[in-house]
Amino acid sequence: MTTYGDIRARRLLAALLVLLVLPAAGACGADRDRDRGVRDDGAAGKRTEARTGDPAARAVEKYLDEVWPEDAPGTVVAARGGAAVTCSGRGPADPGTGARAGCGTVYDIASMTKQFTAAAIVKLQTEGKLRVTDPLSRHLDGVPAGKRGITLHHLLTHTAGLPESLGDDYDPLSRAGLVSGALAAPLHSPPGERYAYSNTGYSLLAAVVEEASGTGYEPYLAGHLFRPAGMTDTGYVLPDWDRDRIAVEYDRGGRPQGRPMDHPWAGDGPYWNLRGNGGMLSTARDMLRWHRALLGDRVLPAKARKLLFTRYVPEGGGAGSFYGYGWSLLDLGGAPVATHDGGNEWSSGRVARFLDDGTLVFWISNAATRAGAWDLPDLDRELTTGIAERVRERA
Repeated sequence: MTTYGDIRARRLLAALLVLLVLPAAGACGADRDRDRGVRDDGAAGKRTEARTGDPAARAVEKYLDEVWPEDAPGTVVAARGGAAVTCSGRGPADPGTGARAGCGTVYDIASMTKQFTAAAIVKLQTEGKLRVTDPLSRHLDGVPAGKRGITLHHLLTHTAGLPESLGDDYDPLSRAGLVSGALAAPLHSPPGERYAYSNTGYSLLAAVVEEASGTGYEPYLAGHLFRPAGMTDTGYVLPDWDRDRIAVEYDRGGRPQGRPMDHPWAGDGPYWNLRGNGGMLSTARDMLRWHRALLGDRVLPAKARKLLFTRYVPEGGGAGSFYGYGWSLLDLGGAPVATHDGGNEWSSGRVARFLDDGTLVFWISNAATRAGAWDLPDLDRELTTGIAERVRERA
């Protein structure tokens, strides 16, 4: 995972220093999108949904026209509070067929999945089915003596001392294999001692969700998080997607790598090296709906939401950022931001939520790099802060 704290400050960050703190938006809901116009810029390979007459929408789209690589596929959404400012699909979701990216294109959001797993744990706490202070051994059998000090809080904050992973994302690892492998793995450090990013820890949390809820990981998220948030296009296998809406991923040489489920998956989603820590599929529209839900009490009450965005542990390495529950937390120009990136060898993206005024930036691509042409992870900071700057200063 990458954060902004280890990247040298640039003009865009300096511009954020002068931005005013804006009042958060009020009630949220689908009616906030009623003033969107849809523009199809055929030759430019861009499909835009923007708030009619909004100068911020014009500023963001102009900025993206200048900064987003011309041939790079992906989708970008920006919002102010609960109101979408603009959403544009750029380039092809599948160059092989000519299908173009849009706000309803389905992407693999990779490690951004962790925010949903964390929210599920916090939701289960509000239901009285667990506590984040619980030892892991309360929910999973066979925890050895050396790991009985691991709590759910340690897993949520990457401080359990577990390895980053137990193998490749697409290795056919069962839940039992994941649990036994994690419990047998040597600890890098004693529980609670230091931060070390661990996908394995979040897969263990997915197993805890199943144990505490008495249902599957994805069904629990669908019923207790996604449905209350109005999200219809997020999940592993439960959403009824038209396959053609799911973006084909491309490697740095421009070679197609298929859709996520074209790789080894179990019948109910990815295997357990990926489940709970990554591999969730979603759209820009659904990520906006999730953002709206986190502005109010539709999914989690205020006290529970606060747990997600508390700065528990420094991420280290001079990053200047902290980890909450499923989110990296830092200041940009004095503004508190909750953010997380996600990516694999082919896709890349980021979600960033400004906690003072409810500004949202989400961008995602199914072809993160192209040899000799573009590298979207390298543009991450510039893209994200540049979009946010234009939304905030034109409020």
